[in-house]
Amino acid sequence: MNTVTITRVATTQWEAVTDDRIVGRGDVSHRPDGRLFLSIDVWQDAVFDQLATAMLAELPKPLHTLVDETDHALTARWARLGFTVGRREREYVLPTDPRENGLGASHLPVGVTILPAGEADESRLRALDHAIREEVEATVGWHTMPAEMLRGPAGDTLVDPSKYAVAVRDGAYVGLVRVVPIRTRARIGLLAIRADQRRQGIGRALLAHALGALHHAGIDSAWAEVDESNAAAIALVEGAGARRPGGYLELVRP
Repeated sequence: MNTVTITRVATTQWEAVTDDRIVGRGDVSHRPDGRLFLSIDVWQDAVFDQLATAMLAELPKPLHTLVDETDHALTARWARLGFTVGRREREYVLPTDPRENGLGASHLPVGVTILPAGEADESRLRALDHAIREEVEATVGWHTMPAEMLRGPAGDTLVDPSKYAVAVRDGAYVGLVRVVPIRTRARIGLLAIRADQRRQGIGRALLAHALGALHHAGIDSAWAEVDESNAAAIALVEGAGARRPGGYLELVRP
């Protein structure tokens, strides 16, 4: 194989070139919680290590990447470079039709109402998002939540308030769900409840509301990612008729 030249062509992009042809690209994305995720696409397998090594030399640690749980060859490539499994993430597809997910007859817990997406007060919604993130970080850690791609100003994790439905109990905002419609399917990016309000049916009520709204809009399924250690979330989605088409490994290089 001829000499490969690796060049950082932008702040977040690298290219591998040989004989004036691009044979690989590397990207890094910043997540709202500060994590850096790498992605490498190569046309020739031998280029992977060279491109990855060049990126690793220029980026601060720790670094992360996501791989399909069945892609053992790619996992082994990252392992050669010092990456280990940090968490396992299950992917689920949920039907929105209440006749399939069994949520049609879900009842709201006493004192709870749901504000549909776009109707919550933005300042109170931001305060809820901040409080939930602090609670998660103080316990299991935000790294156990789905790896989000959303970006915003420093410290702003609520990029589009119109995508959030909110659970309200006795006038207080206690839970939220973010749903992003994408053509005929949607992504449930986040469903979270204040710590003192969990295990009272609020998560199920928010999920029922979100899926019901999607069904009414003509969207027949939604997908979500759940950390494999989150037994409560797994029970919630599997209880709503979710099927698991696959999963991902989050690899970390400290």
